[in-house]
Amino acid sequence: MFKVYKQSLSGIFSKYSTGIFQSYKQSFSGLSREVWLIALMTLINRTGTMVLPFLSLYTVTSLGFSLTQVGSLMMFFGLGSFIGSWIGGRLTDRIGFYNIIFCSLLLTGVAFFFLLYIKTFEAMCAGIFLTMCIADTFRPAMFVALKSYSKPENKTRSLTLIRLAINLGFTLGPALGGLIIASIGFPGLFWIDAFTCVAAAILFVMTLKNRANFKPKKEDIIKDKLNKRTVFNDKIYWIFLICVFIIGVLFLQLFSVFPIYWADVFELNELQIGLFLSFNGFLVFLLEMPLVTNAEKTKYSEMQILFFSLILFAMAYFVLLLPDYLIFSVAFIVLLSFGEMYGFPFTNSFAMDRAPKGREGRYLAIYSMAFSMAHIIGPKTGMYLIDNYGYKYNWFAMGTLGLIGVTLTLWLLKELKKEKQLKEKTNA
Repeated sequence: MFKVYKQSLSGIFSKYSTGIFQSYKQSFSGLSREVWLIALMTLINRTGTMVLPFLSLYTVTSLGFSLTQVGSLMMFFGLGSFIGSWIGGRLTDRIGFYNIIFCSLLLTGVAFFFLLYIKTFEAMCAGIFLTMCIADTFRPAMFVALKSYSKPENKTRSLTLIRLAINLGFTLGPALGGLIIASIGFPGLFWIDAFTCVAAAILFVMTLKNRANFKPKKEDIIKDKLNKRTVFNDKIYWIFLICVFIIGVLFLQLFSVFPIYWADVFELNELQIGLFLSFNGFLVFLLEMPLVTNAEKTKYSEMQILFFSLILFAMAYFVLLLPDYLIFSVAFIVLLSFGEMYGFPFTNSFAMDRAPKGREGRYLAIYSMAFSMAHIIGPKTGMYLIDNYGYKYNWFAMGTLGLIGVTLTLWLLKELKKEKQLKEKTNA
């Protein structure tokens, strides 16, 4: 009897393991060499970006900034990201993505090095603003690079691979960051950040310099001028951007508010906080690619998946209204991670599909700027609510914001249906 039971369990485990392996194999097949190289470059860069999760903690504990000042600092972080994304998108449409990516990575490394020597609040705000202006010219350029290198049917999976690299980097980065702080202090983070940005820039020019210098075609520029739909008069795209902004506000609390929350309420040290943050990256690294591949096979549209994603984000914050036990923080990370896995790849994909020929840079720049605006408003709002009303008030406000996002996606689905019907009538 026991032997039969054992063989049955062994068979189930073997079948389950084979299914997972086949799912991963299918998820990664067919992607171009260039996409894999961009993913490797992104992994190196993001593993080193370990200053960011600890920036709020660093400025409070080492520089003596108040929570209100930290919120203002994060606002400058987002403002720099906002402007940098727009500049990057405009330059990408004009001169191509290659030089933008290289210069962004190289100069960001230099900027991180100098941030270490800034000690005053005003200078740190200026330094963070300038660093993010340089760093986030990279984002729209990278999205356009992916579109150039990916087959249309592989677009969402290519984006997901890049996110996989980002999340693996974020899985390793905070854990390494906590270890570095515990052993040699905060300065080590800035040095490693600078080194990895420069290393990613060198890898980029060494591996992609022969094929990467694509520029917009002349006929695409002509079509751009004739096309009446622009990013500024595209109503559907702006509703979509509000949803993206809401997701950004909810997600970015993880890296601004939560390190302080865990240190304050649960008295976790930097290494423990780093491991908590790494748990999010680990879940996304492990599950996102198969989830996206399976979601693409379903009948659900990108916006229906976004609707489900926002429900998960809202639920994540409402869980935190329960008593302050660490297990509910774990539940929060799990729900947030699944919301992220379903939300981010398909919003990326929708933005790329929505962009007319010759305007990809601008559309994807505005998409990046929605996240940048979340950087400006989200941490400042969260810090203000916590400082004046407490953590629970902030969790309730964020959960309610998630429900507003759910309502907006329903409106968006309605508008997309109207647009489809109008196109069908026009083409009939």
